[in-house]
Formats: sequence, structure tokens, C-alpha cells
Amino acid sequence: MHTMTDTPLPTVAELAADTLRFDSFGLAPEILRALNDQGYVHPTPIQAQAIPVVLQGRDVMGAAQTGTGKTAGFSLPIIQLLMAHANTSASPARHPVRALILTPTRELADQVAENVKAYSRHTPLRATVVFGGVDMAPQTAILRNGVEIVIATPGRLLDHVAQKSVNLSQTQILIMDEADRMLDMGFLPDLQRIINLLPKQRQNLMFSATFSPEIKKLSASFLNDPVTIEVARSNATSENVTQVLYKVQEDEKRDAVAFIIRERGLKQVIVFSNTKIGASRVAVHLVKQGIKATAIHGDKSQQERMAALEAFKRGEVEILVATDVAARGLDISEMPCVINFDLPYNAEDYVHRIGRTGRAGAKGDAISLHTDKDERLLVDIEKLIKQKIVRLQLAGFIATSLHSERKPTSFADRQERSPRTSDRTADRSERPTRSYQPPREKVDPWFLKPYEPSASPAPSKPMLNNAATDAAKPQKKAALLGGFVKSS
Repeated sequence: MHTMTDTPLPTVAELAADTLRFDSFGLAPEILRALNDQGYVHPTPIQAQAIPVVLQGRDVMGAAQTGTGKTAGFSLPIIQLLMAHANTSASPARHPVRALILTPTRELADQVAENVKAYSRHTPLRATVVFGGVDMAPQTAILRNGVEIVIATPGRLLDHVAQKSVNLSQTQILIMDEADRMLDMGFLPDLQRIINLLPKQRQNLMFSATFSPEIKKLSASFLNDPVTIEVARSNATSENVTQVLYKVQEDEKRDAVAFIIRERGLKQVIVFSNTKIGASRVAVHLVKQGIKATAIHGDKSQQERMAALEAFKRGEVEILVATDVAARGLDISEMPCVINFDLPYNAEDYVHRIGRTGRAGAKGDAISLHTDKDERLLVDIEKLIKQKIVRLQLAGFIATSLHSERKPTSFADRQERSPRTSDRTADRSERPTRSYQPPREKVDPWFLKPYEPSASPAPSKPMLNNAATDAAKPQKKAALLGGFVKSS
């Protein structure tokens, strides 16, 4: 167990008794004031273990269940460490980038930035967020005025590096949040480029809900003797979340979601879809059912996505239908439930999805729909979380949608479902059975006539050779402008 100067880490008993407070870490009064403004007094387990280690300047590899407060676990100590450089000078040179926080998605970047700004609101430190999908000009202006903390997605940060609107040569702390997701999204080349731009001597922090072998390999390449902090086993789901499964037909899933929402009277719910078009269709269907819903996915502009999130947080939209772009970073207080319209292709995404509910000790429900084709995905998920998800019947549900997608049926299915067929077959037992007769080929009657010799052919004219034929033809004459030449 690592200790900070004059402040020992809490024991498990102390954590269980909730006796540890944020003022036990020696944080600056300005930070404690910001925490008090938000009503935060006691740290979560990941915060209790991470904050002292980060304050010592050690590299950290932290793993914890989604929703346990990882963001505060790294942002509070880095704000404390940067307080030594805080100043009120108007010169951009006095506010170089000293801490860089990388996130995989725009939504998570924005969420982290909100937290960092809230925790540092009473300090002179400057923080900003940069991500793609919006105009670069306002971001460029803020960066050139000087900021100590930058929260960014990798691609947009490199855009600013290329335009020389940000300089990372004085960065002292690098934080990778949800690093496994960044690898899943193909950011590894960008991450390597960014790491190469940073000073060799720096503090590195990596926080995530899951640690895959790929992540451990990446951490070994740039973390220096890291302290590993795991407050729960890898890929564990929160005990506060009740997980259930309902089996339905593929073309009944949208009706099932609407039924669950109405029957339970759910508000502030995220419905997860694997595809962008699927998310849009579910949202449209729910709106037609009289449910206030909207979709958020990668095809939406950044302004549309931000507007949808704000409307959802304010309660103007009750249901947010999202792809996995929203599975990380959304921190909606007291979210009662999440619904998996589709089981995720990546089992680890299931952990992140259901981590949107049951946060900070609250209770939550995770409802998943599955079909026969999802059995392999379900096996992978249960193997990862090391538990069986409870299967239940969706009592009272009858699919009534006129907009359900119907797959083309076979000829046998059409005959079985056809009302006319059922009428014809109702009294089949009273009709004589007919043996099967193969279809006969059509035959032209002309071929069935007996042979009749034709009449003697008329004598043909003798063929003339080419020379005689040419001689018999009248010769063409050339005419001059003055007329034909008289023959002698």
C-alpha cells in the first residue's frame, strides 16, 4: 500500500465506515470549496486509493467499475499538483499546457471538461476541451490565449498541433481515460504520435473500466513503474444493477421497448442500439407511440448531439436512443434504467452500457432484448461478467406495430398463412387425394404429323458466272458538268 507524505491511505474498514473525507488528502481550500459546492464529502473507493498515489507523482493504472468516480480520481489530484503554477497573468506564455487528458469520444471529453472546470472553478487554472465535429476557430482562440489543462479527443488535438495552435512541450501529466475504448476505435497510431510530442519526463495516468491484454501492452510502452489500482475485479458489473433478459422476435423489438417503457413508467432512460439507422428507427417508433424520444449517434452533427444531451438532462426528452458513442462519459444522475435494444457485438461494451445506471451507490435496472441469433453474443457477455443474466417472460406483451420490418417469407410460409389456403384445406379430408403428376412439356402438333413428301420442285434457272452477270448489267456512265458525252 502506497502512502502520501503525512497522510496514510485509508484502510478497508475506514472506507466501509465512510469516515474518510476529501479534506483528509491535503487538497487546497479552493478545491475543497468546489467539492463542497457540489455536496461531495466522502470519496469513492477508487478516489480514496488513487488521489494519494497521484499526488505523490507516481504513474497509475487504475481500473474500476463504470460510475464509481474515476474522473474525480484523477482530476482532483492533478488540479492540486498544478496549483503551484496557478497565476492570474493575462500572458498566454504564463499558461502553457501542463496536463493533457485524452478521451475516445466527444461526449466523454465534454463530460470530463465539465467536471474539471467545476473542480477548478475557484482557482486561477484554465481548462478547455477540444473535439471534432465543430468549428476549430473558437477552440484555436482559447488555446492561443493559454490553458493549463486540455481535455481532447486524439484526432482533433492533432489537427490543432498541425495548425500550431497548441504546444505540448511543457506538458507534465498525461491522462488516458477509457484507453481500451480508444484502442477499439483505432486511435493507437494517433496516441503514439501524441506521446512522441510530449516531454520524456512526465507523469502518466491510465484509467478505465476494463483492462484488456492490448491495454496492458500499451501501458507497458509508456507507463513508468505504475501503481495498479483495482477496486473491483476486471469487467465486473455493479451489484446495484439488476440485470434481466427478455427474448422476443426480431420484428417485435421496437414494440417491446415501447411496452417496457410504458408499463414501467420509465423516464430518463438510455436505449442502446448497435447501428445508427437502428437508433434512428427506434426513436421515430417511440415518438409515434407518444413517447418523448430522440436519437444520438455518429451521423448527427456535434450541435445536434449536444442539443439532444442537454434536452435529455433537462427532462425535455425522456428516452435517449444511442449507439455506443454514448456508452462512455454520460453521467446522468439517478438514471433508473438502461435498455439494450441490441446486445453489443463487443462483450465489454455491455459492462459500459449498464454502467450508466446504478451510479454512486444508487439502484438501477439493465434490461436487454435478445433473439435466437444473439445466443453467441449472450454467451460472450455472461462469460465476461462471470454470471448468468436472469431470463424472464415479457408478460402481457403483444406486438401491434404496423411499422415492424417483415422479412420476405418463403412460398411454404405464404401458403401456410394465406386465408384462402386455409379455406381450401379446411375440408381437405373430405376431398379425394390426388397423386402427384409431373408437369408435361408442351409439344408443337406439327411435329406429330406423318411425313408427307413435297411436290416436285420447279426447275431452277441456270446460274450465270460472275463475268456473264457483270456483262448483263447495264454499265454506269459518268456525267460531266456539260452533260453526257455522245457516243459515236
